[in-house]
Amino acid sequence: MNADAVALNHFYNRMLEENAMQSVVTKVVGIISESEWDDGVKNELKKLKIQLSDNFVIRVLKEFRNQPLKAYNFFHWVGKQSGYEHNTVTYNAIARVLARTDSIEEFWSIIEEMESVGHELDIDTYIKITRQLQKHWMMEDAVKLYELMMDGSYKPSVQDCNMLLKSISLSNKPNLDLVFRVVEKYKSAGYTLSKAIYDGIHRSLTSVGKFDEAENIVKDMINAGYEPDNITYSQVVFGLCKMRRFEEACKVLEEMESCGCIPDIKTWTILIQGHCDANEVDNALLCFTKMIEKGCDADADLLGVLVDGFLSQNRIDGAYKLLVEISNKCRISPWQATYKKLIERLLGVRKFDEALDLLRLMKTRNFPPYHEPFVMYISKFGTMEDAADFLKALSVKSYPSYTVYRQVFESLFREGRHSEAKDLLYKCPHHIRKHSKICELFGSAESQKASA
Repeated sequence: MNADAVALNHFYNRMLEENAMQSVVTKVVGIISESEWDDGVKNELKKLKIQLSDNFVIRVLKEFRNQPLKAYNFFHWVGKQSGYEHNTVTYNAIARVLARTDSIEEFWSIIEEMESVGHELDIDTYIKITRQLQKHWMMEDAVKLYELMMDGSYKPSVQDCNMLLKSISLSNKPNLDLVFRVVEKYKSAGYTLSKAIYDGIHRSLTSVGKFDEAENIVKDMINAGYEPDNITYSQVVFGLCKMRRFEEACKVLEEMESCGCIPDIKTWTILIQGHCDANEVDNALLCFTKMIEKGCDADADLLGVLVDGFLSQNRIDGAYKLLVEISNKCRISPWQATYKKLIERLLGVRKFDEALDLLRLMKTRNFPPYHEPFVMYISKFGTMEDAADFLKALSVKSYPSYTVYRQVFESLFREGRHSEAKDLLYKCPHHIRKHSKICELFGSAESQKASA
């Protein structure tokens, strides 16, 4: 019991300290946020007589993660206070905050400062920062940071190298200089190139149309003991499609078969996507037909690509028929996003019945009902028979919630269709007609109508 009491007392005291610290953090953030950094801000901070600690500094820096320059000013102010010196922990914390487009110069100045005082980024900080840089397409900085880390104590993993090469290749026009800088730094650390690294180099080369150089990389890869696979060939197909060299792209699939590497669904999808991106939807359909004849099963991703291709040409009715036919014949469950997109486009051209069919299909696939665009459509263009059919479609296994009914009625009221809303109410289930919120809605609408 005594041990429990002591532990509880320690916990209580720690909570008091944490709360007191957070109170000061809040004050510091308030002072810095209210105005530009100047002597006035510094004087206000001094008046607080802050007891500086690593934990305190990190908390303040986190509060300014969306205002990196304020974090930077605070960090340097803290470093000049007597009795406190920044360390690896606080340097890593500020580096995480500054790795953004609007504070990248300050980020690199902090990195230089860290090196000058003998501190390094830890591997967790590197992973967080490099992902942030890659997410915002700051590839030059990501590569520079990779090179720095490979020269330090905490070297990025093989997977980190793979991810960086992949990110570079995903840009519209990959920078080959960056690719080879990454690879050279990787090799200089004593690593041998893996299949994934060869794929990363190959991906960027094919993406910019350097097919001869890409073929040389494949030869090097084979000499290193790695055979070309679906990834290798798919990257060539992608590059050729990007250059609109579709005939050559189709021949790659034939070459694959002759080598015993059967094209998989991803390879076919890349080829079909390429045709769709070039507005050659009919040729994309021919490729799809050929794929089915070859015994390769379609999936939801490929169906989404084809539907998007039809919609890009405003062939909305064709997209609808395609989805229904392929999903039935190939027993595919389309993605929820595909259903939503097509429903919106169908309602946009007054194809209510077709959109309702898709809503029913969504319900049978156990997707959440997508009722919002129907509510808007019915209030502006629909009949009360349309409204009743819509609500019935939502009632496959159970009645929709009263909120859906309420949204329909409110939308009708906004369009001034009060009498039609009342007619629809009489056709609704008893528990909806008597629901307090529905009764309140109609009572309010009647009062507004009478006062008008």
